[in-house]
Amino acid sequence: MSQTTERIQFIDSHTAGEPTRVIVAGAPDLGAGPIRDRLARLRAQDWFRQSVILEPRGSDAVVGAVLCEPHEPGCAAGVIFINNTGYLGMCGHGAIGLAVTLHHLGRIGLGRHAFDTPVGVVQVDVLGPNLVAIENVASYRLRQRVEITVEGLGRVVGDVAWGGNWFFLIESSPFPLGLVNVKELTEAADKVRRALWDQGVTGTEGAEIDHVEFFGPAQTADAQSRNFVYCPGGAYDRSPCGTGTSAKVACLAADGKLKPGEIWVQESVIGSRFTASYRLDPSGKVIPRIEGAAYVCTEGWLLRQDNDPFRNGIVPG
Repeated sequence: MSQTTERIQFIDSHTAGEPTRVIVAGAPDLGAGPIRDRLARLRAQDWFRQSVILEPRGSDAVVGAVLCEPHEPGCAAGVIFINNTGYLGMCGHGAIGLAVTLHHLGRIGLGRHAFDTPVGVVQVDVLGPNLVAIENVASYRLRQRVEITVEGLGRVVGDVAWGGNWFFLIESSPFPLGLVNVKELTEAADKVRRALWDQGVTGTEGAEIDHVEFFGPAQTADAQSRNFVYCPGGAYDRSPCGTGTSAKVACLAADGKLKPGEIWVQESVIGSRFTASYRLDPSGKVIPRIEGAAYVCTEGWLLRQDNDPFRNGIVPG
């Protein structure tokens, strides 16, 4: 009996410790049109996301970036971000990893470029082979000092903010922000996420708040804050989270604690960092700028054999 093997070309990188898997070739034909429409077509073929992100080929921490032709004029690439539970509107660390990967492939040079994403055009500045700054989508705080009751934690207060994804930002962490406490922090953040949904706290138009951030003091003298970021699939972000840092900057701007152009250095739970600032667009919206380093670490092919019972990944359920 003959065996058929599909080949999917990928390049893995990490941004401040958080992995990005760029799918260079082998993705389904998604046709033309706006990226948000092609995201819907990819969602209808969810076996592909499962194949490249879930075990045994991937892991809970991997974020994928599916390359496609851009729709918006002037963009260097179109991209759809995927993770272990679904699809992301934007991904800050992933955009940085994508830029470093495209530079590694010789597809873009140093300087300014634009990526076409499902939530809008994102500007990127390739400052060096491993250093990139992204100018994210407009970010804002939707609700301030929202109080919820969380099992085992009691009263928890946080801000609801958008930075390309929806976040609940909590200034006081229930545990010290270090790797030794990742299990406890993850369990606490999961309880917060469930409580937000159960108590009707959402983003605009009822959107689920699927990211939770705990904050605490920085552990280095030249940083302003350390965070722990809980992602939709239950994994924690090894980086300080680009969209989460954007949401944080929007809250700081709303509180008058950070001026346009002023620097905010955000540490992650593993000690890696992003350098953040923002500008105001003509309508007064906060446009965050997130700078971080990424490194290519693997190049290869993922194989899907038709007789492999886990060719579509190990699917929970």
